[in-house]
Amino acid sequence: MTALTPWLRLAAIFFRDLALSVKDVVLTVLNPHRPIRSAILAVPLDVKSDGGITLLANMVTLTPGTTSLHVSDDRSTLYIHVMNVSDDTVAQTKDGFERHVRQVLP
Repeated sequence: MTALTPWLRLAAIFFRDLALSVKDVVLTVLNPHRPIRSAILAVPLDVKSDGGITLLANMVTLTPGTTSLHVSDDRSTLYIHVMNVSDDTVAQTKDGFERHVRQVLP
């Protein structure tokens, strides 16, 4: 495993989630009667570095249907807006983007 491998995994996760999010947003636009369950969520952060938090927040914002709103003053929570929330959105964010961000920028 090279130092580049974690970055490649992070890129793969990002592009997979990007494609899934684009599909979800397109389906919502094409079917305006589709139920939307938007919410603002608090995601507890395990990533501690400024670079890691910035990368995570930008990945969330670059994914259609989600945007980063705020990082708490103690940098322990990222607040995000989600267009179509599910019961496991926070877990998906932590197990997906954040887990892989921690491998490249702890």
